[in-house]
Amino acid sequence: MRGSGSRGRRPLWVIIIVVVMAGISQLSGNGNFSLSQLWSGFQSPSAEVAQGAGTATADESRLRRAISAQQSDVQVRGEGAVTRLLRDDLKGSRHQKFLMRVAGGTTILVAHNIDLAPRIDSLKVGDRISFYGEYEWNDKGGVIHWTHHDPGGRHVDGWLEHAGRRYE
Repeated sequence: MRGSGSRGRRPLWVIIIVVVMAGISQLSGNGNFSLSQLWSGFQSPSAEVAQGAGTATADESRLRRAISAQQSDVQVRGEGAVTRLLRDDLKGSRHQKFLMRVAGGTTILVAHNIDLAPRIDSLKVGDRISFYGEYEWNDKGGVIHWTHHDPGGRHVDGWLEHAGRRYE
């Protein structure tokens, strides 16, 4: 039986939620708390896919989160449209370079090591390309690299797919 002394007191679960939210806010370093940011960090990939048609896939969501959080060293999978072909980088390990626009509109540089994987000679502006590689944030949109196998076996293997062929 509740006595009149409980009137005006907050339930314990409300106090716990407020304390947890404040702690998360302080740990994030900015003092601001966003419930949507908290929730996006707890969603599983299957929950992201299950959100319905017209929403980003789990892979696209992972890449978007890495971009918005300015994260690096994030293994990502996705696809995009080639917007510009760049000259190959021939200094050190050779890389085929091009820009692509991914879901959400961000333009990303792809640096594909052609000493370890075949060059995509047929690549043209407007082509769709799928990728699995490591995302590195920068203020221009970021870079996808490690789109090849690792002969040393120290890094997860990546790849590019174009016109039905996988380049790894």
